[in-house]
Amino acid sequence: CLQCGKNFRCFSQLEIHQRSHTGEKPFRCLLCGKRYAQKGHLYTHQRTHTGEKPYRCSICGKGFTQKCTLDMHLRTHTGEKPFVCMKCGKGFTKNCNLKKHLATHLETKQFECLFCRKIFNYLSSLKVHIRRHSGEKPFSCLVCGKKFAQKTYLKLHQRVHSGEKPYSCSGCGKSFSQKSSLNIHLRTHTGEKPYSCVDCGKCYAYNCCSKTVATNNSNYLFNNVI
Repeated sequence: CLQCGKNFRCFSQLEIHQRSHTGEKPFRCLLCGKRYAQKGHLYTHQRTHTGEKPYRCSICGKGFTQKCTLDMHLRTHTGEKPFVCMKCGKGFTKNCNLKKHLATHLETKQFECLFCRKIFNYLSSLKVHIRRHSGEKPFSCLVCGKKFAQKTYLKLHQRVHSGEKPYSCSGCGKSFSQKSSLNIHLRTHTGEKPYSCVDCGKCYAYNCCSKTVATNNSNYLFNNVI
C-alpha cells in the first residue's frame, strides 16, 4: 500500500485495504441503504433483515449471525476468559470489557458531564449519558417508529415484534425475551426471595412486592398507631 506501506499477498486484498484510506463503500444494502467496503460485511448485515442465524451453539441451541459472536457466546459455557488485565490479572470474555476495566486503574478520570458533573472513563459513555439530559433518542424501530436512547434498548424492543425469546428456563422450558425476566422466573423454582420488607422483615421474590408491603405497613401504622 502506497499510503501506509502495508504488504499483501494478493492484489484483491490490497484493493479491499485501500478502501480503509479512501472511505469507498461499493456494496449497498437494498433494504436500508447502508454501505460496506466488503461484500462479506454486506452479507452479514443482511441477516439483520432476514433474521438468518446460521451459527448455532451446540450447547444451548442459540443462533447467531456471525461466527465471532458465537465464539464469544461459547465462553459463557466454557468459562474461558482469554483477555487478561496485566495489572491485576482479572480475566474477561471480551476485549472491549478488558479495555473498560483498564480505565479503573487510571488515577484520573477524563470526561465530565457539564449538566450534572458526573465523571466517565470513556467519551462514548459520556455521549450515551448526555442523552438522559437532552432527551435524544437516535435509535428508531423500523416497525412501529418508537425511539430509544441506546441501541441495546432498541434490540430488546424489537423482540416484541419478532417474538424472539432467546432465554429459556432449563426447569420448565418457558422462554423469555430478556435475561432479567428469566432470572426473576427462576425464583419460582428455587424459592429464592432476595427482597425483604424493611418494616416487618418478610421476604419476597420480587422487589415490587416488598415495596408494596412496606407502603401498606406504613399506612397501617399511620392509621392505627400514630
